[in-house]
Amino acid sequence: MDRLKAPARLMIVSDLDHTMVDHHDPENMSLLRFNALWEAHYRHDSLLVFSTGRSPTLYKQLRKEKPMLTPDITIMSVGTEITYGNKMVPDNGWVEILNQKWDKNIVTEEASKFPELNLQSETELRPHKVSFYVDKDKAQTVIKALSEIFQKRGLDVKIIYSGGMDLDILPRGAGKGQALAYLHKKFKTEGKLPNKTLVCGDSGNDAELFSIPDVYGVMVSNAQEELLLWYTENAKNNSKIIHASERCAAGIIQAIGHFSLGPNTSPRDVTDVSQNELDNLSPGNAVVKFFLFLEKWRRAEIENCEMYLASVKADCDPSGILIHPSGAELTLHDAVNGLRSHYSEKKGKPFRIWVDQVIPTKIGSDAWLVKFNQWESSGDKREGCVNTAIINIKVKFKINELIYTEKLHLSLDPFFLFRNLWKQLLCTFIKHGWKDQQWKINQLGSSRFGCSFPLMLQSDRCL
Repeated sequence: MDRLKAPARLMIVSDLDHTMVDHHDPENMSLLRFNALWEAHYRHDSLLVFSTGRSPTLYKQLRKEKPMLTPDITIMSVGTEITYGNKMVPDNGWVEILNQKWDKNIVTEEASKFPELNLQSETELRPHKVSFYVDKDKAQTVIKALSEIFQKRGLDVKIIYSGGMDLDILPRGAGKGQALAYLHKKFKTEGKLPNKTLVCGDSGNDAELFSIPDVYGVMVSNAQEELLLWYTENAKNNSKIIHASERCAAGIIQAIGHFSLGPNTSPRDVTDVSQNELDNLSPGNAVVKFFLFLEKWRRAEIENCEMYLASVKADCDPSGILIHPSGAELTLHDAVNGLRSHYSEKKGKPFRIWVDQVIPTKIGSDAWLVKFNQWESSGDKREGCVNTAIINIKVKFKINELIYTEKLHLSLDPFFLFRNLWKQLLCTFIKHGWKDQQWKINQLGSSRFGCSFPLMLQSDRCL
């Protein structure tokens, strides 16, 4: 990965369905909790890998349905396809490996002779994967017979059964585990082997992930029978693998804490703002927390108190302006005033905001150029935009004095953190047409906190 110049601090390799994504959670809260944690604390120096049995077609469909982050690497079709980045550039070296002793036509021909097997949809038939449905009570008999046939035909294949119904036929060198081993080898060659790797899964086709040397592993609480059986027979005494007590993405967060892999408190879980993270303040953390504040404001989950908006105005430079692409200008004070009318507009509605791909680039001793995607959804409707921000954070006090001052104020004023960290952004969403706006803020500061936060935010385009 060219994005990181050094080894990743943490690489998370996670299955999607019923692991990262909980299809029994209509509000997607566990996924949103993970999203906030990752973008606030990990995106800038870690790698996120999705490893799914889905084909590219079904994977892209899931991304439209769920508030998923953009992974650095996507492993699809049960480990037979590896792609990189937002553009999903394929790994041709992996394709060459899988071509060895593989003939899709022979696989399809022989498997079609079994009436117990029902071919899956055309989208699930990939260059190195042929997939069927089979009843649970017939699966093992079919697998044994097919294995003998393919061996006689000179093919080197593996057959994976998962989910109580899915039977996948792949090249012997394919699979989620082999794909991860390939990535580890590739990173090691480049001198970028991640410091720690956490693998996450719920079904039989995830078992190989847990067999890779030196990885940490979590089976989410809702893991299926075939994975639990594999664990009992192969890894019960492995202290690096746990069976979480939490479902799906919540179980992944639990594992991060259990293995002490890094911060494991999602910004969405911080209800007492006196438990802020000023000592861990970063551009990513700042962006995540602001948009969580905005979500709570519009959902009326925080108090509508005039003194807070007044304090925001007091901290804004009087000459600060908001510039619309049309050329229209609005003072920051007027912009903050406009925020009043949007309080509680989403109260009681399935409205959520999340950010994705928060990438900060340091451009000065205390300045960052931050690019990120911002999304909001309300029911089935979803809108998003690409943003570029310049954030400057200066801390003038010693950290111990800063923490003390922070705790003192927050214990009396629960919105102090938001008013002093995110005030420079409050003006950006005063109209329904916010996605088309451009912002310019001259100077903002916090005399109470000893920090100044000059910032320029520009919305580049809609997603």
